[in-house]
Amino acid sequence: MRETWDTVERLVEWLDAESTVSPDMARLLRVLKISEEAGEVAEAIHGVTGSNPRKGNSHTWDDVQTELCDVILTGMVALRTITPDAAKVFAKRLAHVTERSLGR
Repeated sequence: MRETWDTVERLVEWLDAESTVSPDMARLLRVLKISEEAGEVAEAIHGVTGSNPRKGNSHTWDDVQTELCDVILTGMVALRTITPDAAKVFAKRLAHVTERSLGR
């Protein structure tokens, strides 16, 4: 998992270097980006099920997987943007949810 967080760190550094907005605005925009990506998951689900008659079956489950990965990555970037201890915060939350859910 450390390698994943190292990659997230490099992505945040790159985004910060390329940003044309204030750090406060960048933080907000990165959190909002999660909603945008979640919308793309919903769009892919509609495409898999063919629920939009105008578009039909426009996506595959592989598309859904890709979009879910984008949501996860975007969440990780947003978390790292708001705290340098993102890996620790995530690990603590994962442990809490696991304990609560599995009773361990």
